[in-house]
Amino acid sequence: MPVQLSLEDARRPSGRGGWRPGAGRKRRPGACSHRARPRFPASVPLHVTLKVIGGLPSFRREAVARVVRAAIAAGGHRGDFRVVHYNVLGDHLHFVVEAARAMALARGMQGLTIRLARRLNALLGRRGKLFAQRYHARPLRTPTEVRNAIRYVLLNGRHHARDRGQVLARGWVDPYSSALWFDGWKAAVRTDAPWLRALAKAGCPTAAPKTWLLQEGWRRGGGSIGVDEVPGPAP
Repeated sequence: MPVQLSLEDARRPSGRGGWRPGAGRKRRPGACSHRARPRFPASVPLHVTLKVIGGLPSFRREAVARVVRAAIAAGGHRGDFRVVHYNVLGDHLHFVVEAARAMALARGMQGLTIRLARRLNALLGRRGKLFAQRYHARPLRTPTEVRNAIRYVLLNGRHHARDRGQVLARGWVDPYSSALWFDGWKAAVRTDAPWLRALAKAGCPTAAPKTWLLQEGWRRGGGSIGVDEVPGPAP
């Protein structure tokens, strides 16, 4: 007579196929989890990372940064979604954003990634998928977390330069980020270089923050940020 197995017996390896330890699709290194995203209140900003597929030239160039600035200016100022800070790295982009709720974040990032993909594909003369996976978003719930995220995003160029053994000049401002328009530096940023004057003249592409944490609360996590600081690993 057939005997119905218990769940525990059904999960036990039998040597005849079926379930076994280590079965299933292997997770690719660096892949984002597809678990449900964490919930967050509208008062909490987020650090968002968007990765690019492999095999493309570095995004750390002015033509790409110009496209990114235009895409943010075109769609980073919705009532329920705002891009407040950004940085363009070689194979990924960092953003600090505000969103009214999870759905607003999803829709805001969907619109932003579509605009970025269309414009960057046109710039690169290619078609098809541009971003490697869905974005990764981390809520920033405390002043210290927000300050660390701002510092990491705006000074990420110095972080990577240190990893390469390169020392950047004092007072250097990352042209591929929103650092020029950040008002929380310990000392005023010099804009005497021609490229900085041109960038300042183009105008700030990001939105002004509305959450207390991004407006002023982050200062309680350690005070103003030095433009020459070198952040450590991702917070």
